[in-house]
Amino acid sequence: MLAAGAVLAPTALTVQAADAATLTVIPVAPPTAADTAAKTSWNARHKVGLTAVAVAREQIGKPYRYGGAGPAAFDCSGLVQYAYRKAGVSLPRTADAQHGHVKRHVKFTDFATGDLVYFYGDGHTGIVSKVDGGKVYMIHAAHTGTRIKQVLINGYYRGHFNGGVRPY
Repeated sequence: MLAAGAVLAPTALTVQAADAATLTVIPVAPPTAADTAAKTSWNARHKVGLTAVAVAREQIGKPYRYGGAGPAAFDCSGLVQYAYRKAGVSLPRTADAQHGHVKRHVKFTDFATGDLVYFYGDGHTGIVSKVDGGKVYMIHAAHTGTRIKQVLINGYYRGHFNGGVRPY
């Protein structure tokens, strides 16, 4: 007996040809435990990235300071390290060390909120804050004299793009 609201997964799909004379039965496998675990794993991991972005977003407007690791001022890698530490992930202090530390590399076309992006070799980093179609935005601490902000990774930054990683 099925519980109220339960849905049975189909075990076969019947396809009827256009001439209505041919029926084909194609077996459909129900979701496996691995499928369910992978989806659960992605959702749980992605929440970590979303938490890091929320922390980074709270820092918008604070000043850039070389060597700054927060909470009053940040440099680029200090912001990334701070946001991810608050989300429960330990990262090295510098951009190049962070890029080398995280083993899950991501192509620009596959970015998700919370991924880390690197520019100028590994001299600058930011946190992907929004993906809207082909547009990717990041929160970063750019350089002395600026404040933390969200920017579109446009032609300028794309021209200096060096890679991306997913630390969650």
